[in-house]
Amino acid sequence: MNVRLRFLGASQTVTGSKYLLELDEYKVLIDCGLFQGKKELRVLNWDEFPIDPSEINCVVLTHAHIDHTGYLPKLVREGFKGDIHCTHPTRDLVEILLLDSAKLQEEEAEYASKKGYSKHEKPKPLYTVEDAESVFPLIKSYNFAEVITISNELKIRFQRAGHILGAAIVEVFVRGDNTSKKIVFSGDLGRYVDPIMPPPLSIKDADILLVESTYGNRDNIDTSPEKELGRIIRHTIETGCLLIPAFSVGRTQTVLYYLTRLLNKKEIPNVPIYIDSPMAIDVTELYRKYEDCHSLSGNIFQNGQNFLDHPNIHYFQTQDQSIALNQINKKAIIISASGMITGGRILHHLYNRLPRPEDTVLFVGYQSEGTRGRDLLEGATSVKIFGVPVTVAANIESVAGLSAHADQDELLRWLSGFQDPPKMTFVVHGEKESSEVLASLIKDKMEWHNVIVPEYLESVVLFKGI
Repeated sequence: MNVRLRFLGASQTVTGSKYLLELDEYKVLIDCGLFQGKKELRVLNWDEFPIDPSEINCVVLTHAHIDHTGYLPKLVREGFKGDIHCTHPTRDLVEILLLDSAKLQEEEAEYASKKGYSKHEKPKPLYTVEDAESVFPLIKSYNFAEVITISNELKIRFQRAGHILGAAIVEVFVRGDNTSKKIVFSGDLGRYVDPIMPPPLSIKDADILLVESTYGNRDNIDTSPEKELGRIIRHTIETGCLLIPAFSVGRTQTVLYYLTRLLNKKEIPNVPIYIDSPMAIDVTELYRKYEDCHSLSGNIFQNGQNFLDHPNIHYFQTQDQSIALNQINKKAIIISASGMITGGRILHHLYNRLPRPEDTVLFVGYQSEGTRGRDLLEGATSVKIFGVPVTVAANIESVAGLSAHADQDELLRWLSGFQDPPKMTFVVHGEKESSEVLASLIKDKMEWHNVIVPEYLESVVLFKGI
């Protein structure tokens, strides 16, 4: 058997995760994410897929974030009919996130058509709600640490990655005629100190390794962000509002944990917190359903101390409620998706609040190249929203310690768990500089050889005649 790996995304970028593993003619796609950020990446979502989707036998998902799952509706619409394998929480989250993604795309296409800011005469969504719903019957879900037989030659196992609910490191076991090999996909690795998610599980061995590098060039990200969050709130809240773009899965819950701690300790004023996300309530319920998949105390949902139900928190689902938030000029915290400002209700809030010097926009997660979030963090004085240039007068802040990704030290800590260096290590899911810095550290500090930063569409033979 010959085994080949093709990098169809998340190579020298943090989005569009897709890795095609070919065991002779049998094809497995590890992750199926949307490209986000720079225009030259986003247009790839509309291009013809590099291979015929009907030729792919199955898909394996590391976790539910859209940059790892958001291409699934298009893949299915264009002919994929195989099984989609993931953990139980990931299955539930995928259903919530894909429906939301499809709905947003339909709404944005309609809005672009109405306002006339698209270059297309009749803007269309990448996929529809109906397309998203066609994905769900194909999903099969499993427990962590369960060995899953995919075919006679292939087994997989999901191990805890931290990061978000259900996130997994994927161990792939390939059995050839003469020997067996193990390929490990790190997925997105979480923090070692996180109030909600457990640390990533240490993996001891791999013949081939793919490791993420989102923060591969950033060391010592603050593991105690509460103090900085409190400072920003106190500086803003008496005269303006604090707007936090945050993913509804993971970041919103972590931010709420710290906000309610600050409220309970009276370290910030007693202000309302508005969660303006149709998904937030559904996602919050999953923390109750999967109590064994996070680090929160088992009785937190029964003893009245659940921070997700704090009396200051108000969950908004309707568009009218969302619009009403524009009338609040001070003493409020608003959390809305998406975290990288690529779409969703956050765009309407930014349209109204960026021109206000009294308000603050706080970033709590990674901002990819080419996103409005990155532009704002780099000092943009104007950003385009709904085709209109919007002046930036608001304060722009960030707290890196609230990110769900392991920093450089934590990535090296996880890598140190391997007893022997893999025969090949591919550094992926990071912008070029970040991936190259981490790759150099792995070579120099850990003395691993054959450490590679792959390019988009690069194809590598992993094993011959096994």
